[in-house]
Amino acid sequence: MPHSPKASDFADALLPGTPGWASLEVEQIDGASAVTSLYATSPMKVLCPRSRGPSVWAYLSSYGGGLVAGDNTRLRVRLGREARCFLGTQSSTKVYRNPDGRPSGHDTLAVLGPGSFLMLAPDPIQAFGDSLYRQRQEFHLASDASLALLDWVSSGRSARGERWAFSLFSSRNDLFVGGRRVLLDSVRLSPGEGPLQDPHRMGGFECIASLLLTGPVLAPLSAALLEQTAAHPVLPGEPLVCSASPIHGGALLRIAGASVEQVGGLLHRHLARLADPLGDDPWSRKS
Repeated sequence: MPHSPKASDFADALLPGTPGWASLEVEQIDGASAVTSLYATSPMKVLCPRSRGPSVWAYLSSYGGGLVAGDNTRLRVRLGREARCFLGTQSSTKVYRNPDGRPSGHDTLAVLGPGSFLMLAPDPIQAFGDSLYRQRQEFHLASDASLALLDWVSSGRSARGERWAFSLFSSRNDLFVGGRRVLLDSVRLSPGEGPLQDPHRMGGFECIASLLLTGPVLAPLSAALLEQTAAHPVLPGEPLVCSASPIHGGALLRIAGASVEQVGGLLHRHLARLADPLGDDPWSRKS
């Protein structure tokens, strides 16, 4: 049996078979990573164009292209010993207008066995005006497992005059290594705590992102990005800014940009360096 650190009570809330529930399990079999279990209920979909290889590739999607009022999706991921998986999304996750104040949300629980590697790199959350979105994700890693986690959100439909016009966006990521919590990273954006367009809050930025890297597979990239970011301090008025902090076994990058394209371009340049452990560059064929 692969190493499975004891999950917190959060796991009990992810009840199998409920609407919007999905599960993905990957094992290493005969020297290759392979999907051994895949299940989803509407409105969740999991597409798996590469179910076996140096790394499994899978993409989350949903019927209707996003979340309407009251939609809550849940995902469980388990990687066995030495298994590798890239998990993305087909497109940005749209959170539709919600005038009745019924929150939408998403929960992820991932358990990574010894020597395994998961890259969870969805497209950004795009929260429409008057929408509410809450996300919580827990990652339980064996001591030598590796995780790359991308968590980002755009200002909404800025082309239609909606800039940071949602009612609430919150995202919480908990990282456990060897059964011990080593990181809790939380973002909360609410106009009730001050206008989000204020120069001292979002200002002219249209997108913010965090990139978490931890574990042996990511150690060289983590060290390189910490050194690179330290050599380029943040300057006032720049359209694209980045900071980095060392964390347990890796680095945490925070990025803000004047466009989603700028932030995405920087992230993809960084993550393209992981083409070897993934067997290819996941974005090379994505338009």
